Amino acid sequence: MNFNPFPVLTSEYLILRKVEESDNYTILHLRSDKIINQYIKRPEHRQTKSITDALNFIKTQHKNLENNVSIVWGITLKDQSELIGTICLWNFSENKKVAEVGYDLKTEFHNKGIMTEALNLVLNFGFKQLKLQKIEAFTHFKNESSKRLLTKNGFILNPIRKDLDNDFNLIYENFKDTLNSEL
Repeated sequence: MNFNPFPVLTSEYLILRKVEESDNYTILHLRSDKIINQYIKRPEHRQTKSITDALNFIKTQHKNLENNVSIVWGITLKDQSELIGTICLWNFSENKKVAEVGYDLKTEFHNKGIMTEALNLVLNFGFKQLKLQKIEAFTHFKNESSKRLLTKNGFILNPIRKDLDNDFNLIYENFKDTLNSEL
């Protein structure tokens, strides 16, 4: 697994690019906005409450990228450079066959199909480029939008597995063989 050079992903309407330090205000907003984060429980050391925290988050993500630990894409509309959200693959299994996907999006872009488009790009990259066998998503049981997004994109609830760090989370799984043929 190697994320160098950074894999920019494009679709009809989106560009998924590397998050840069100049994106710090958007990162602060995405990681601290009450509506965006209403279903997310982060430990204190992973919370983003200031520009300094946002810059530290970005620097940590760059280090994780260099070490092939995780990859975060900034989501932009094709005709704009400002981030409207992020999507990542992280929490890779030891054998690099399983990863977790995470995502966030500014509220004014909710329910417009943007995250479906971004998620499809990342699923395609994860299964075809990284040769992952499974991509997981952990989402709060009350987060209906996230649950709809996941099921619409081939994820299936695993009712047996439990998130040991958050009793409110459900775990959804998408397997390589369920990848949409159009990807």
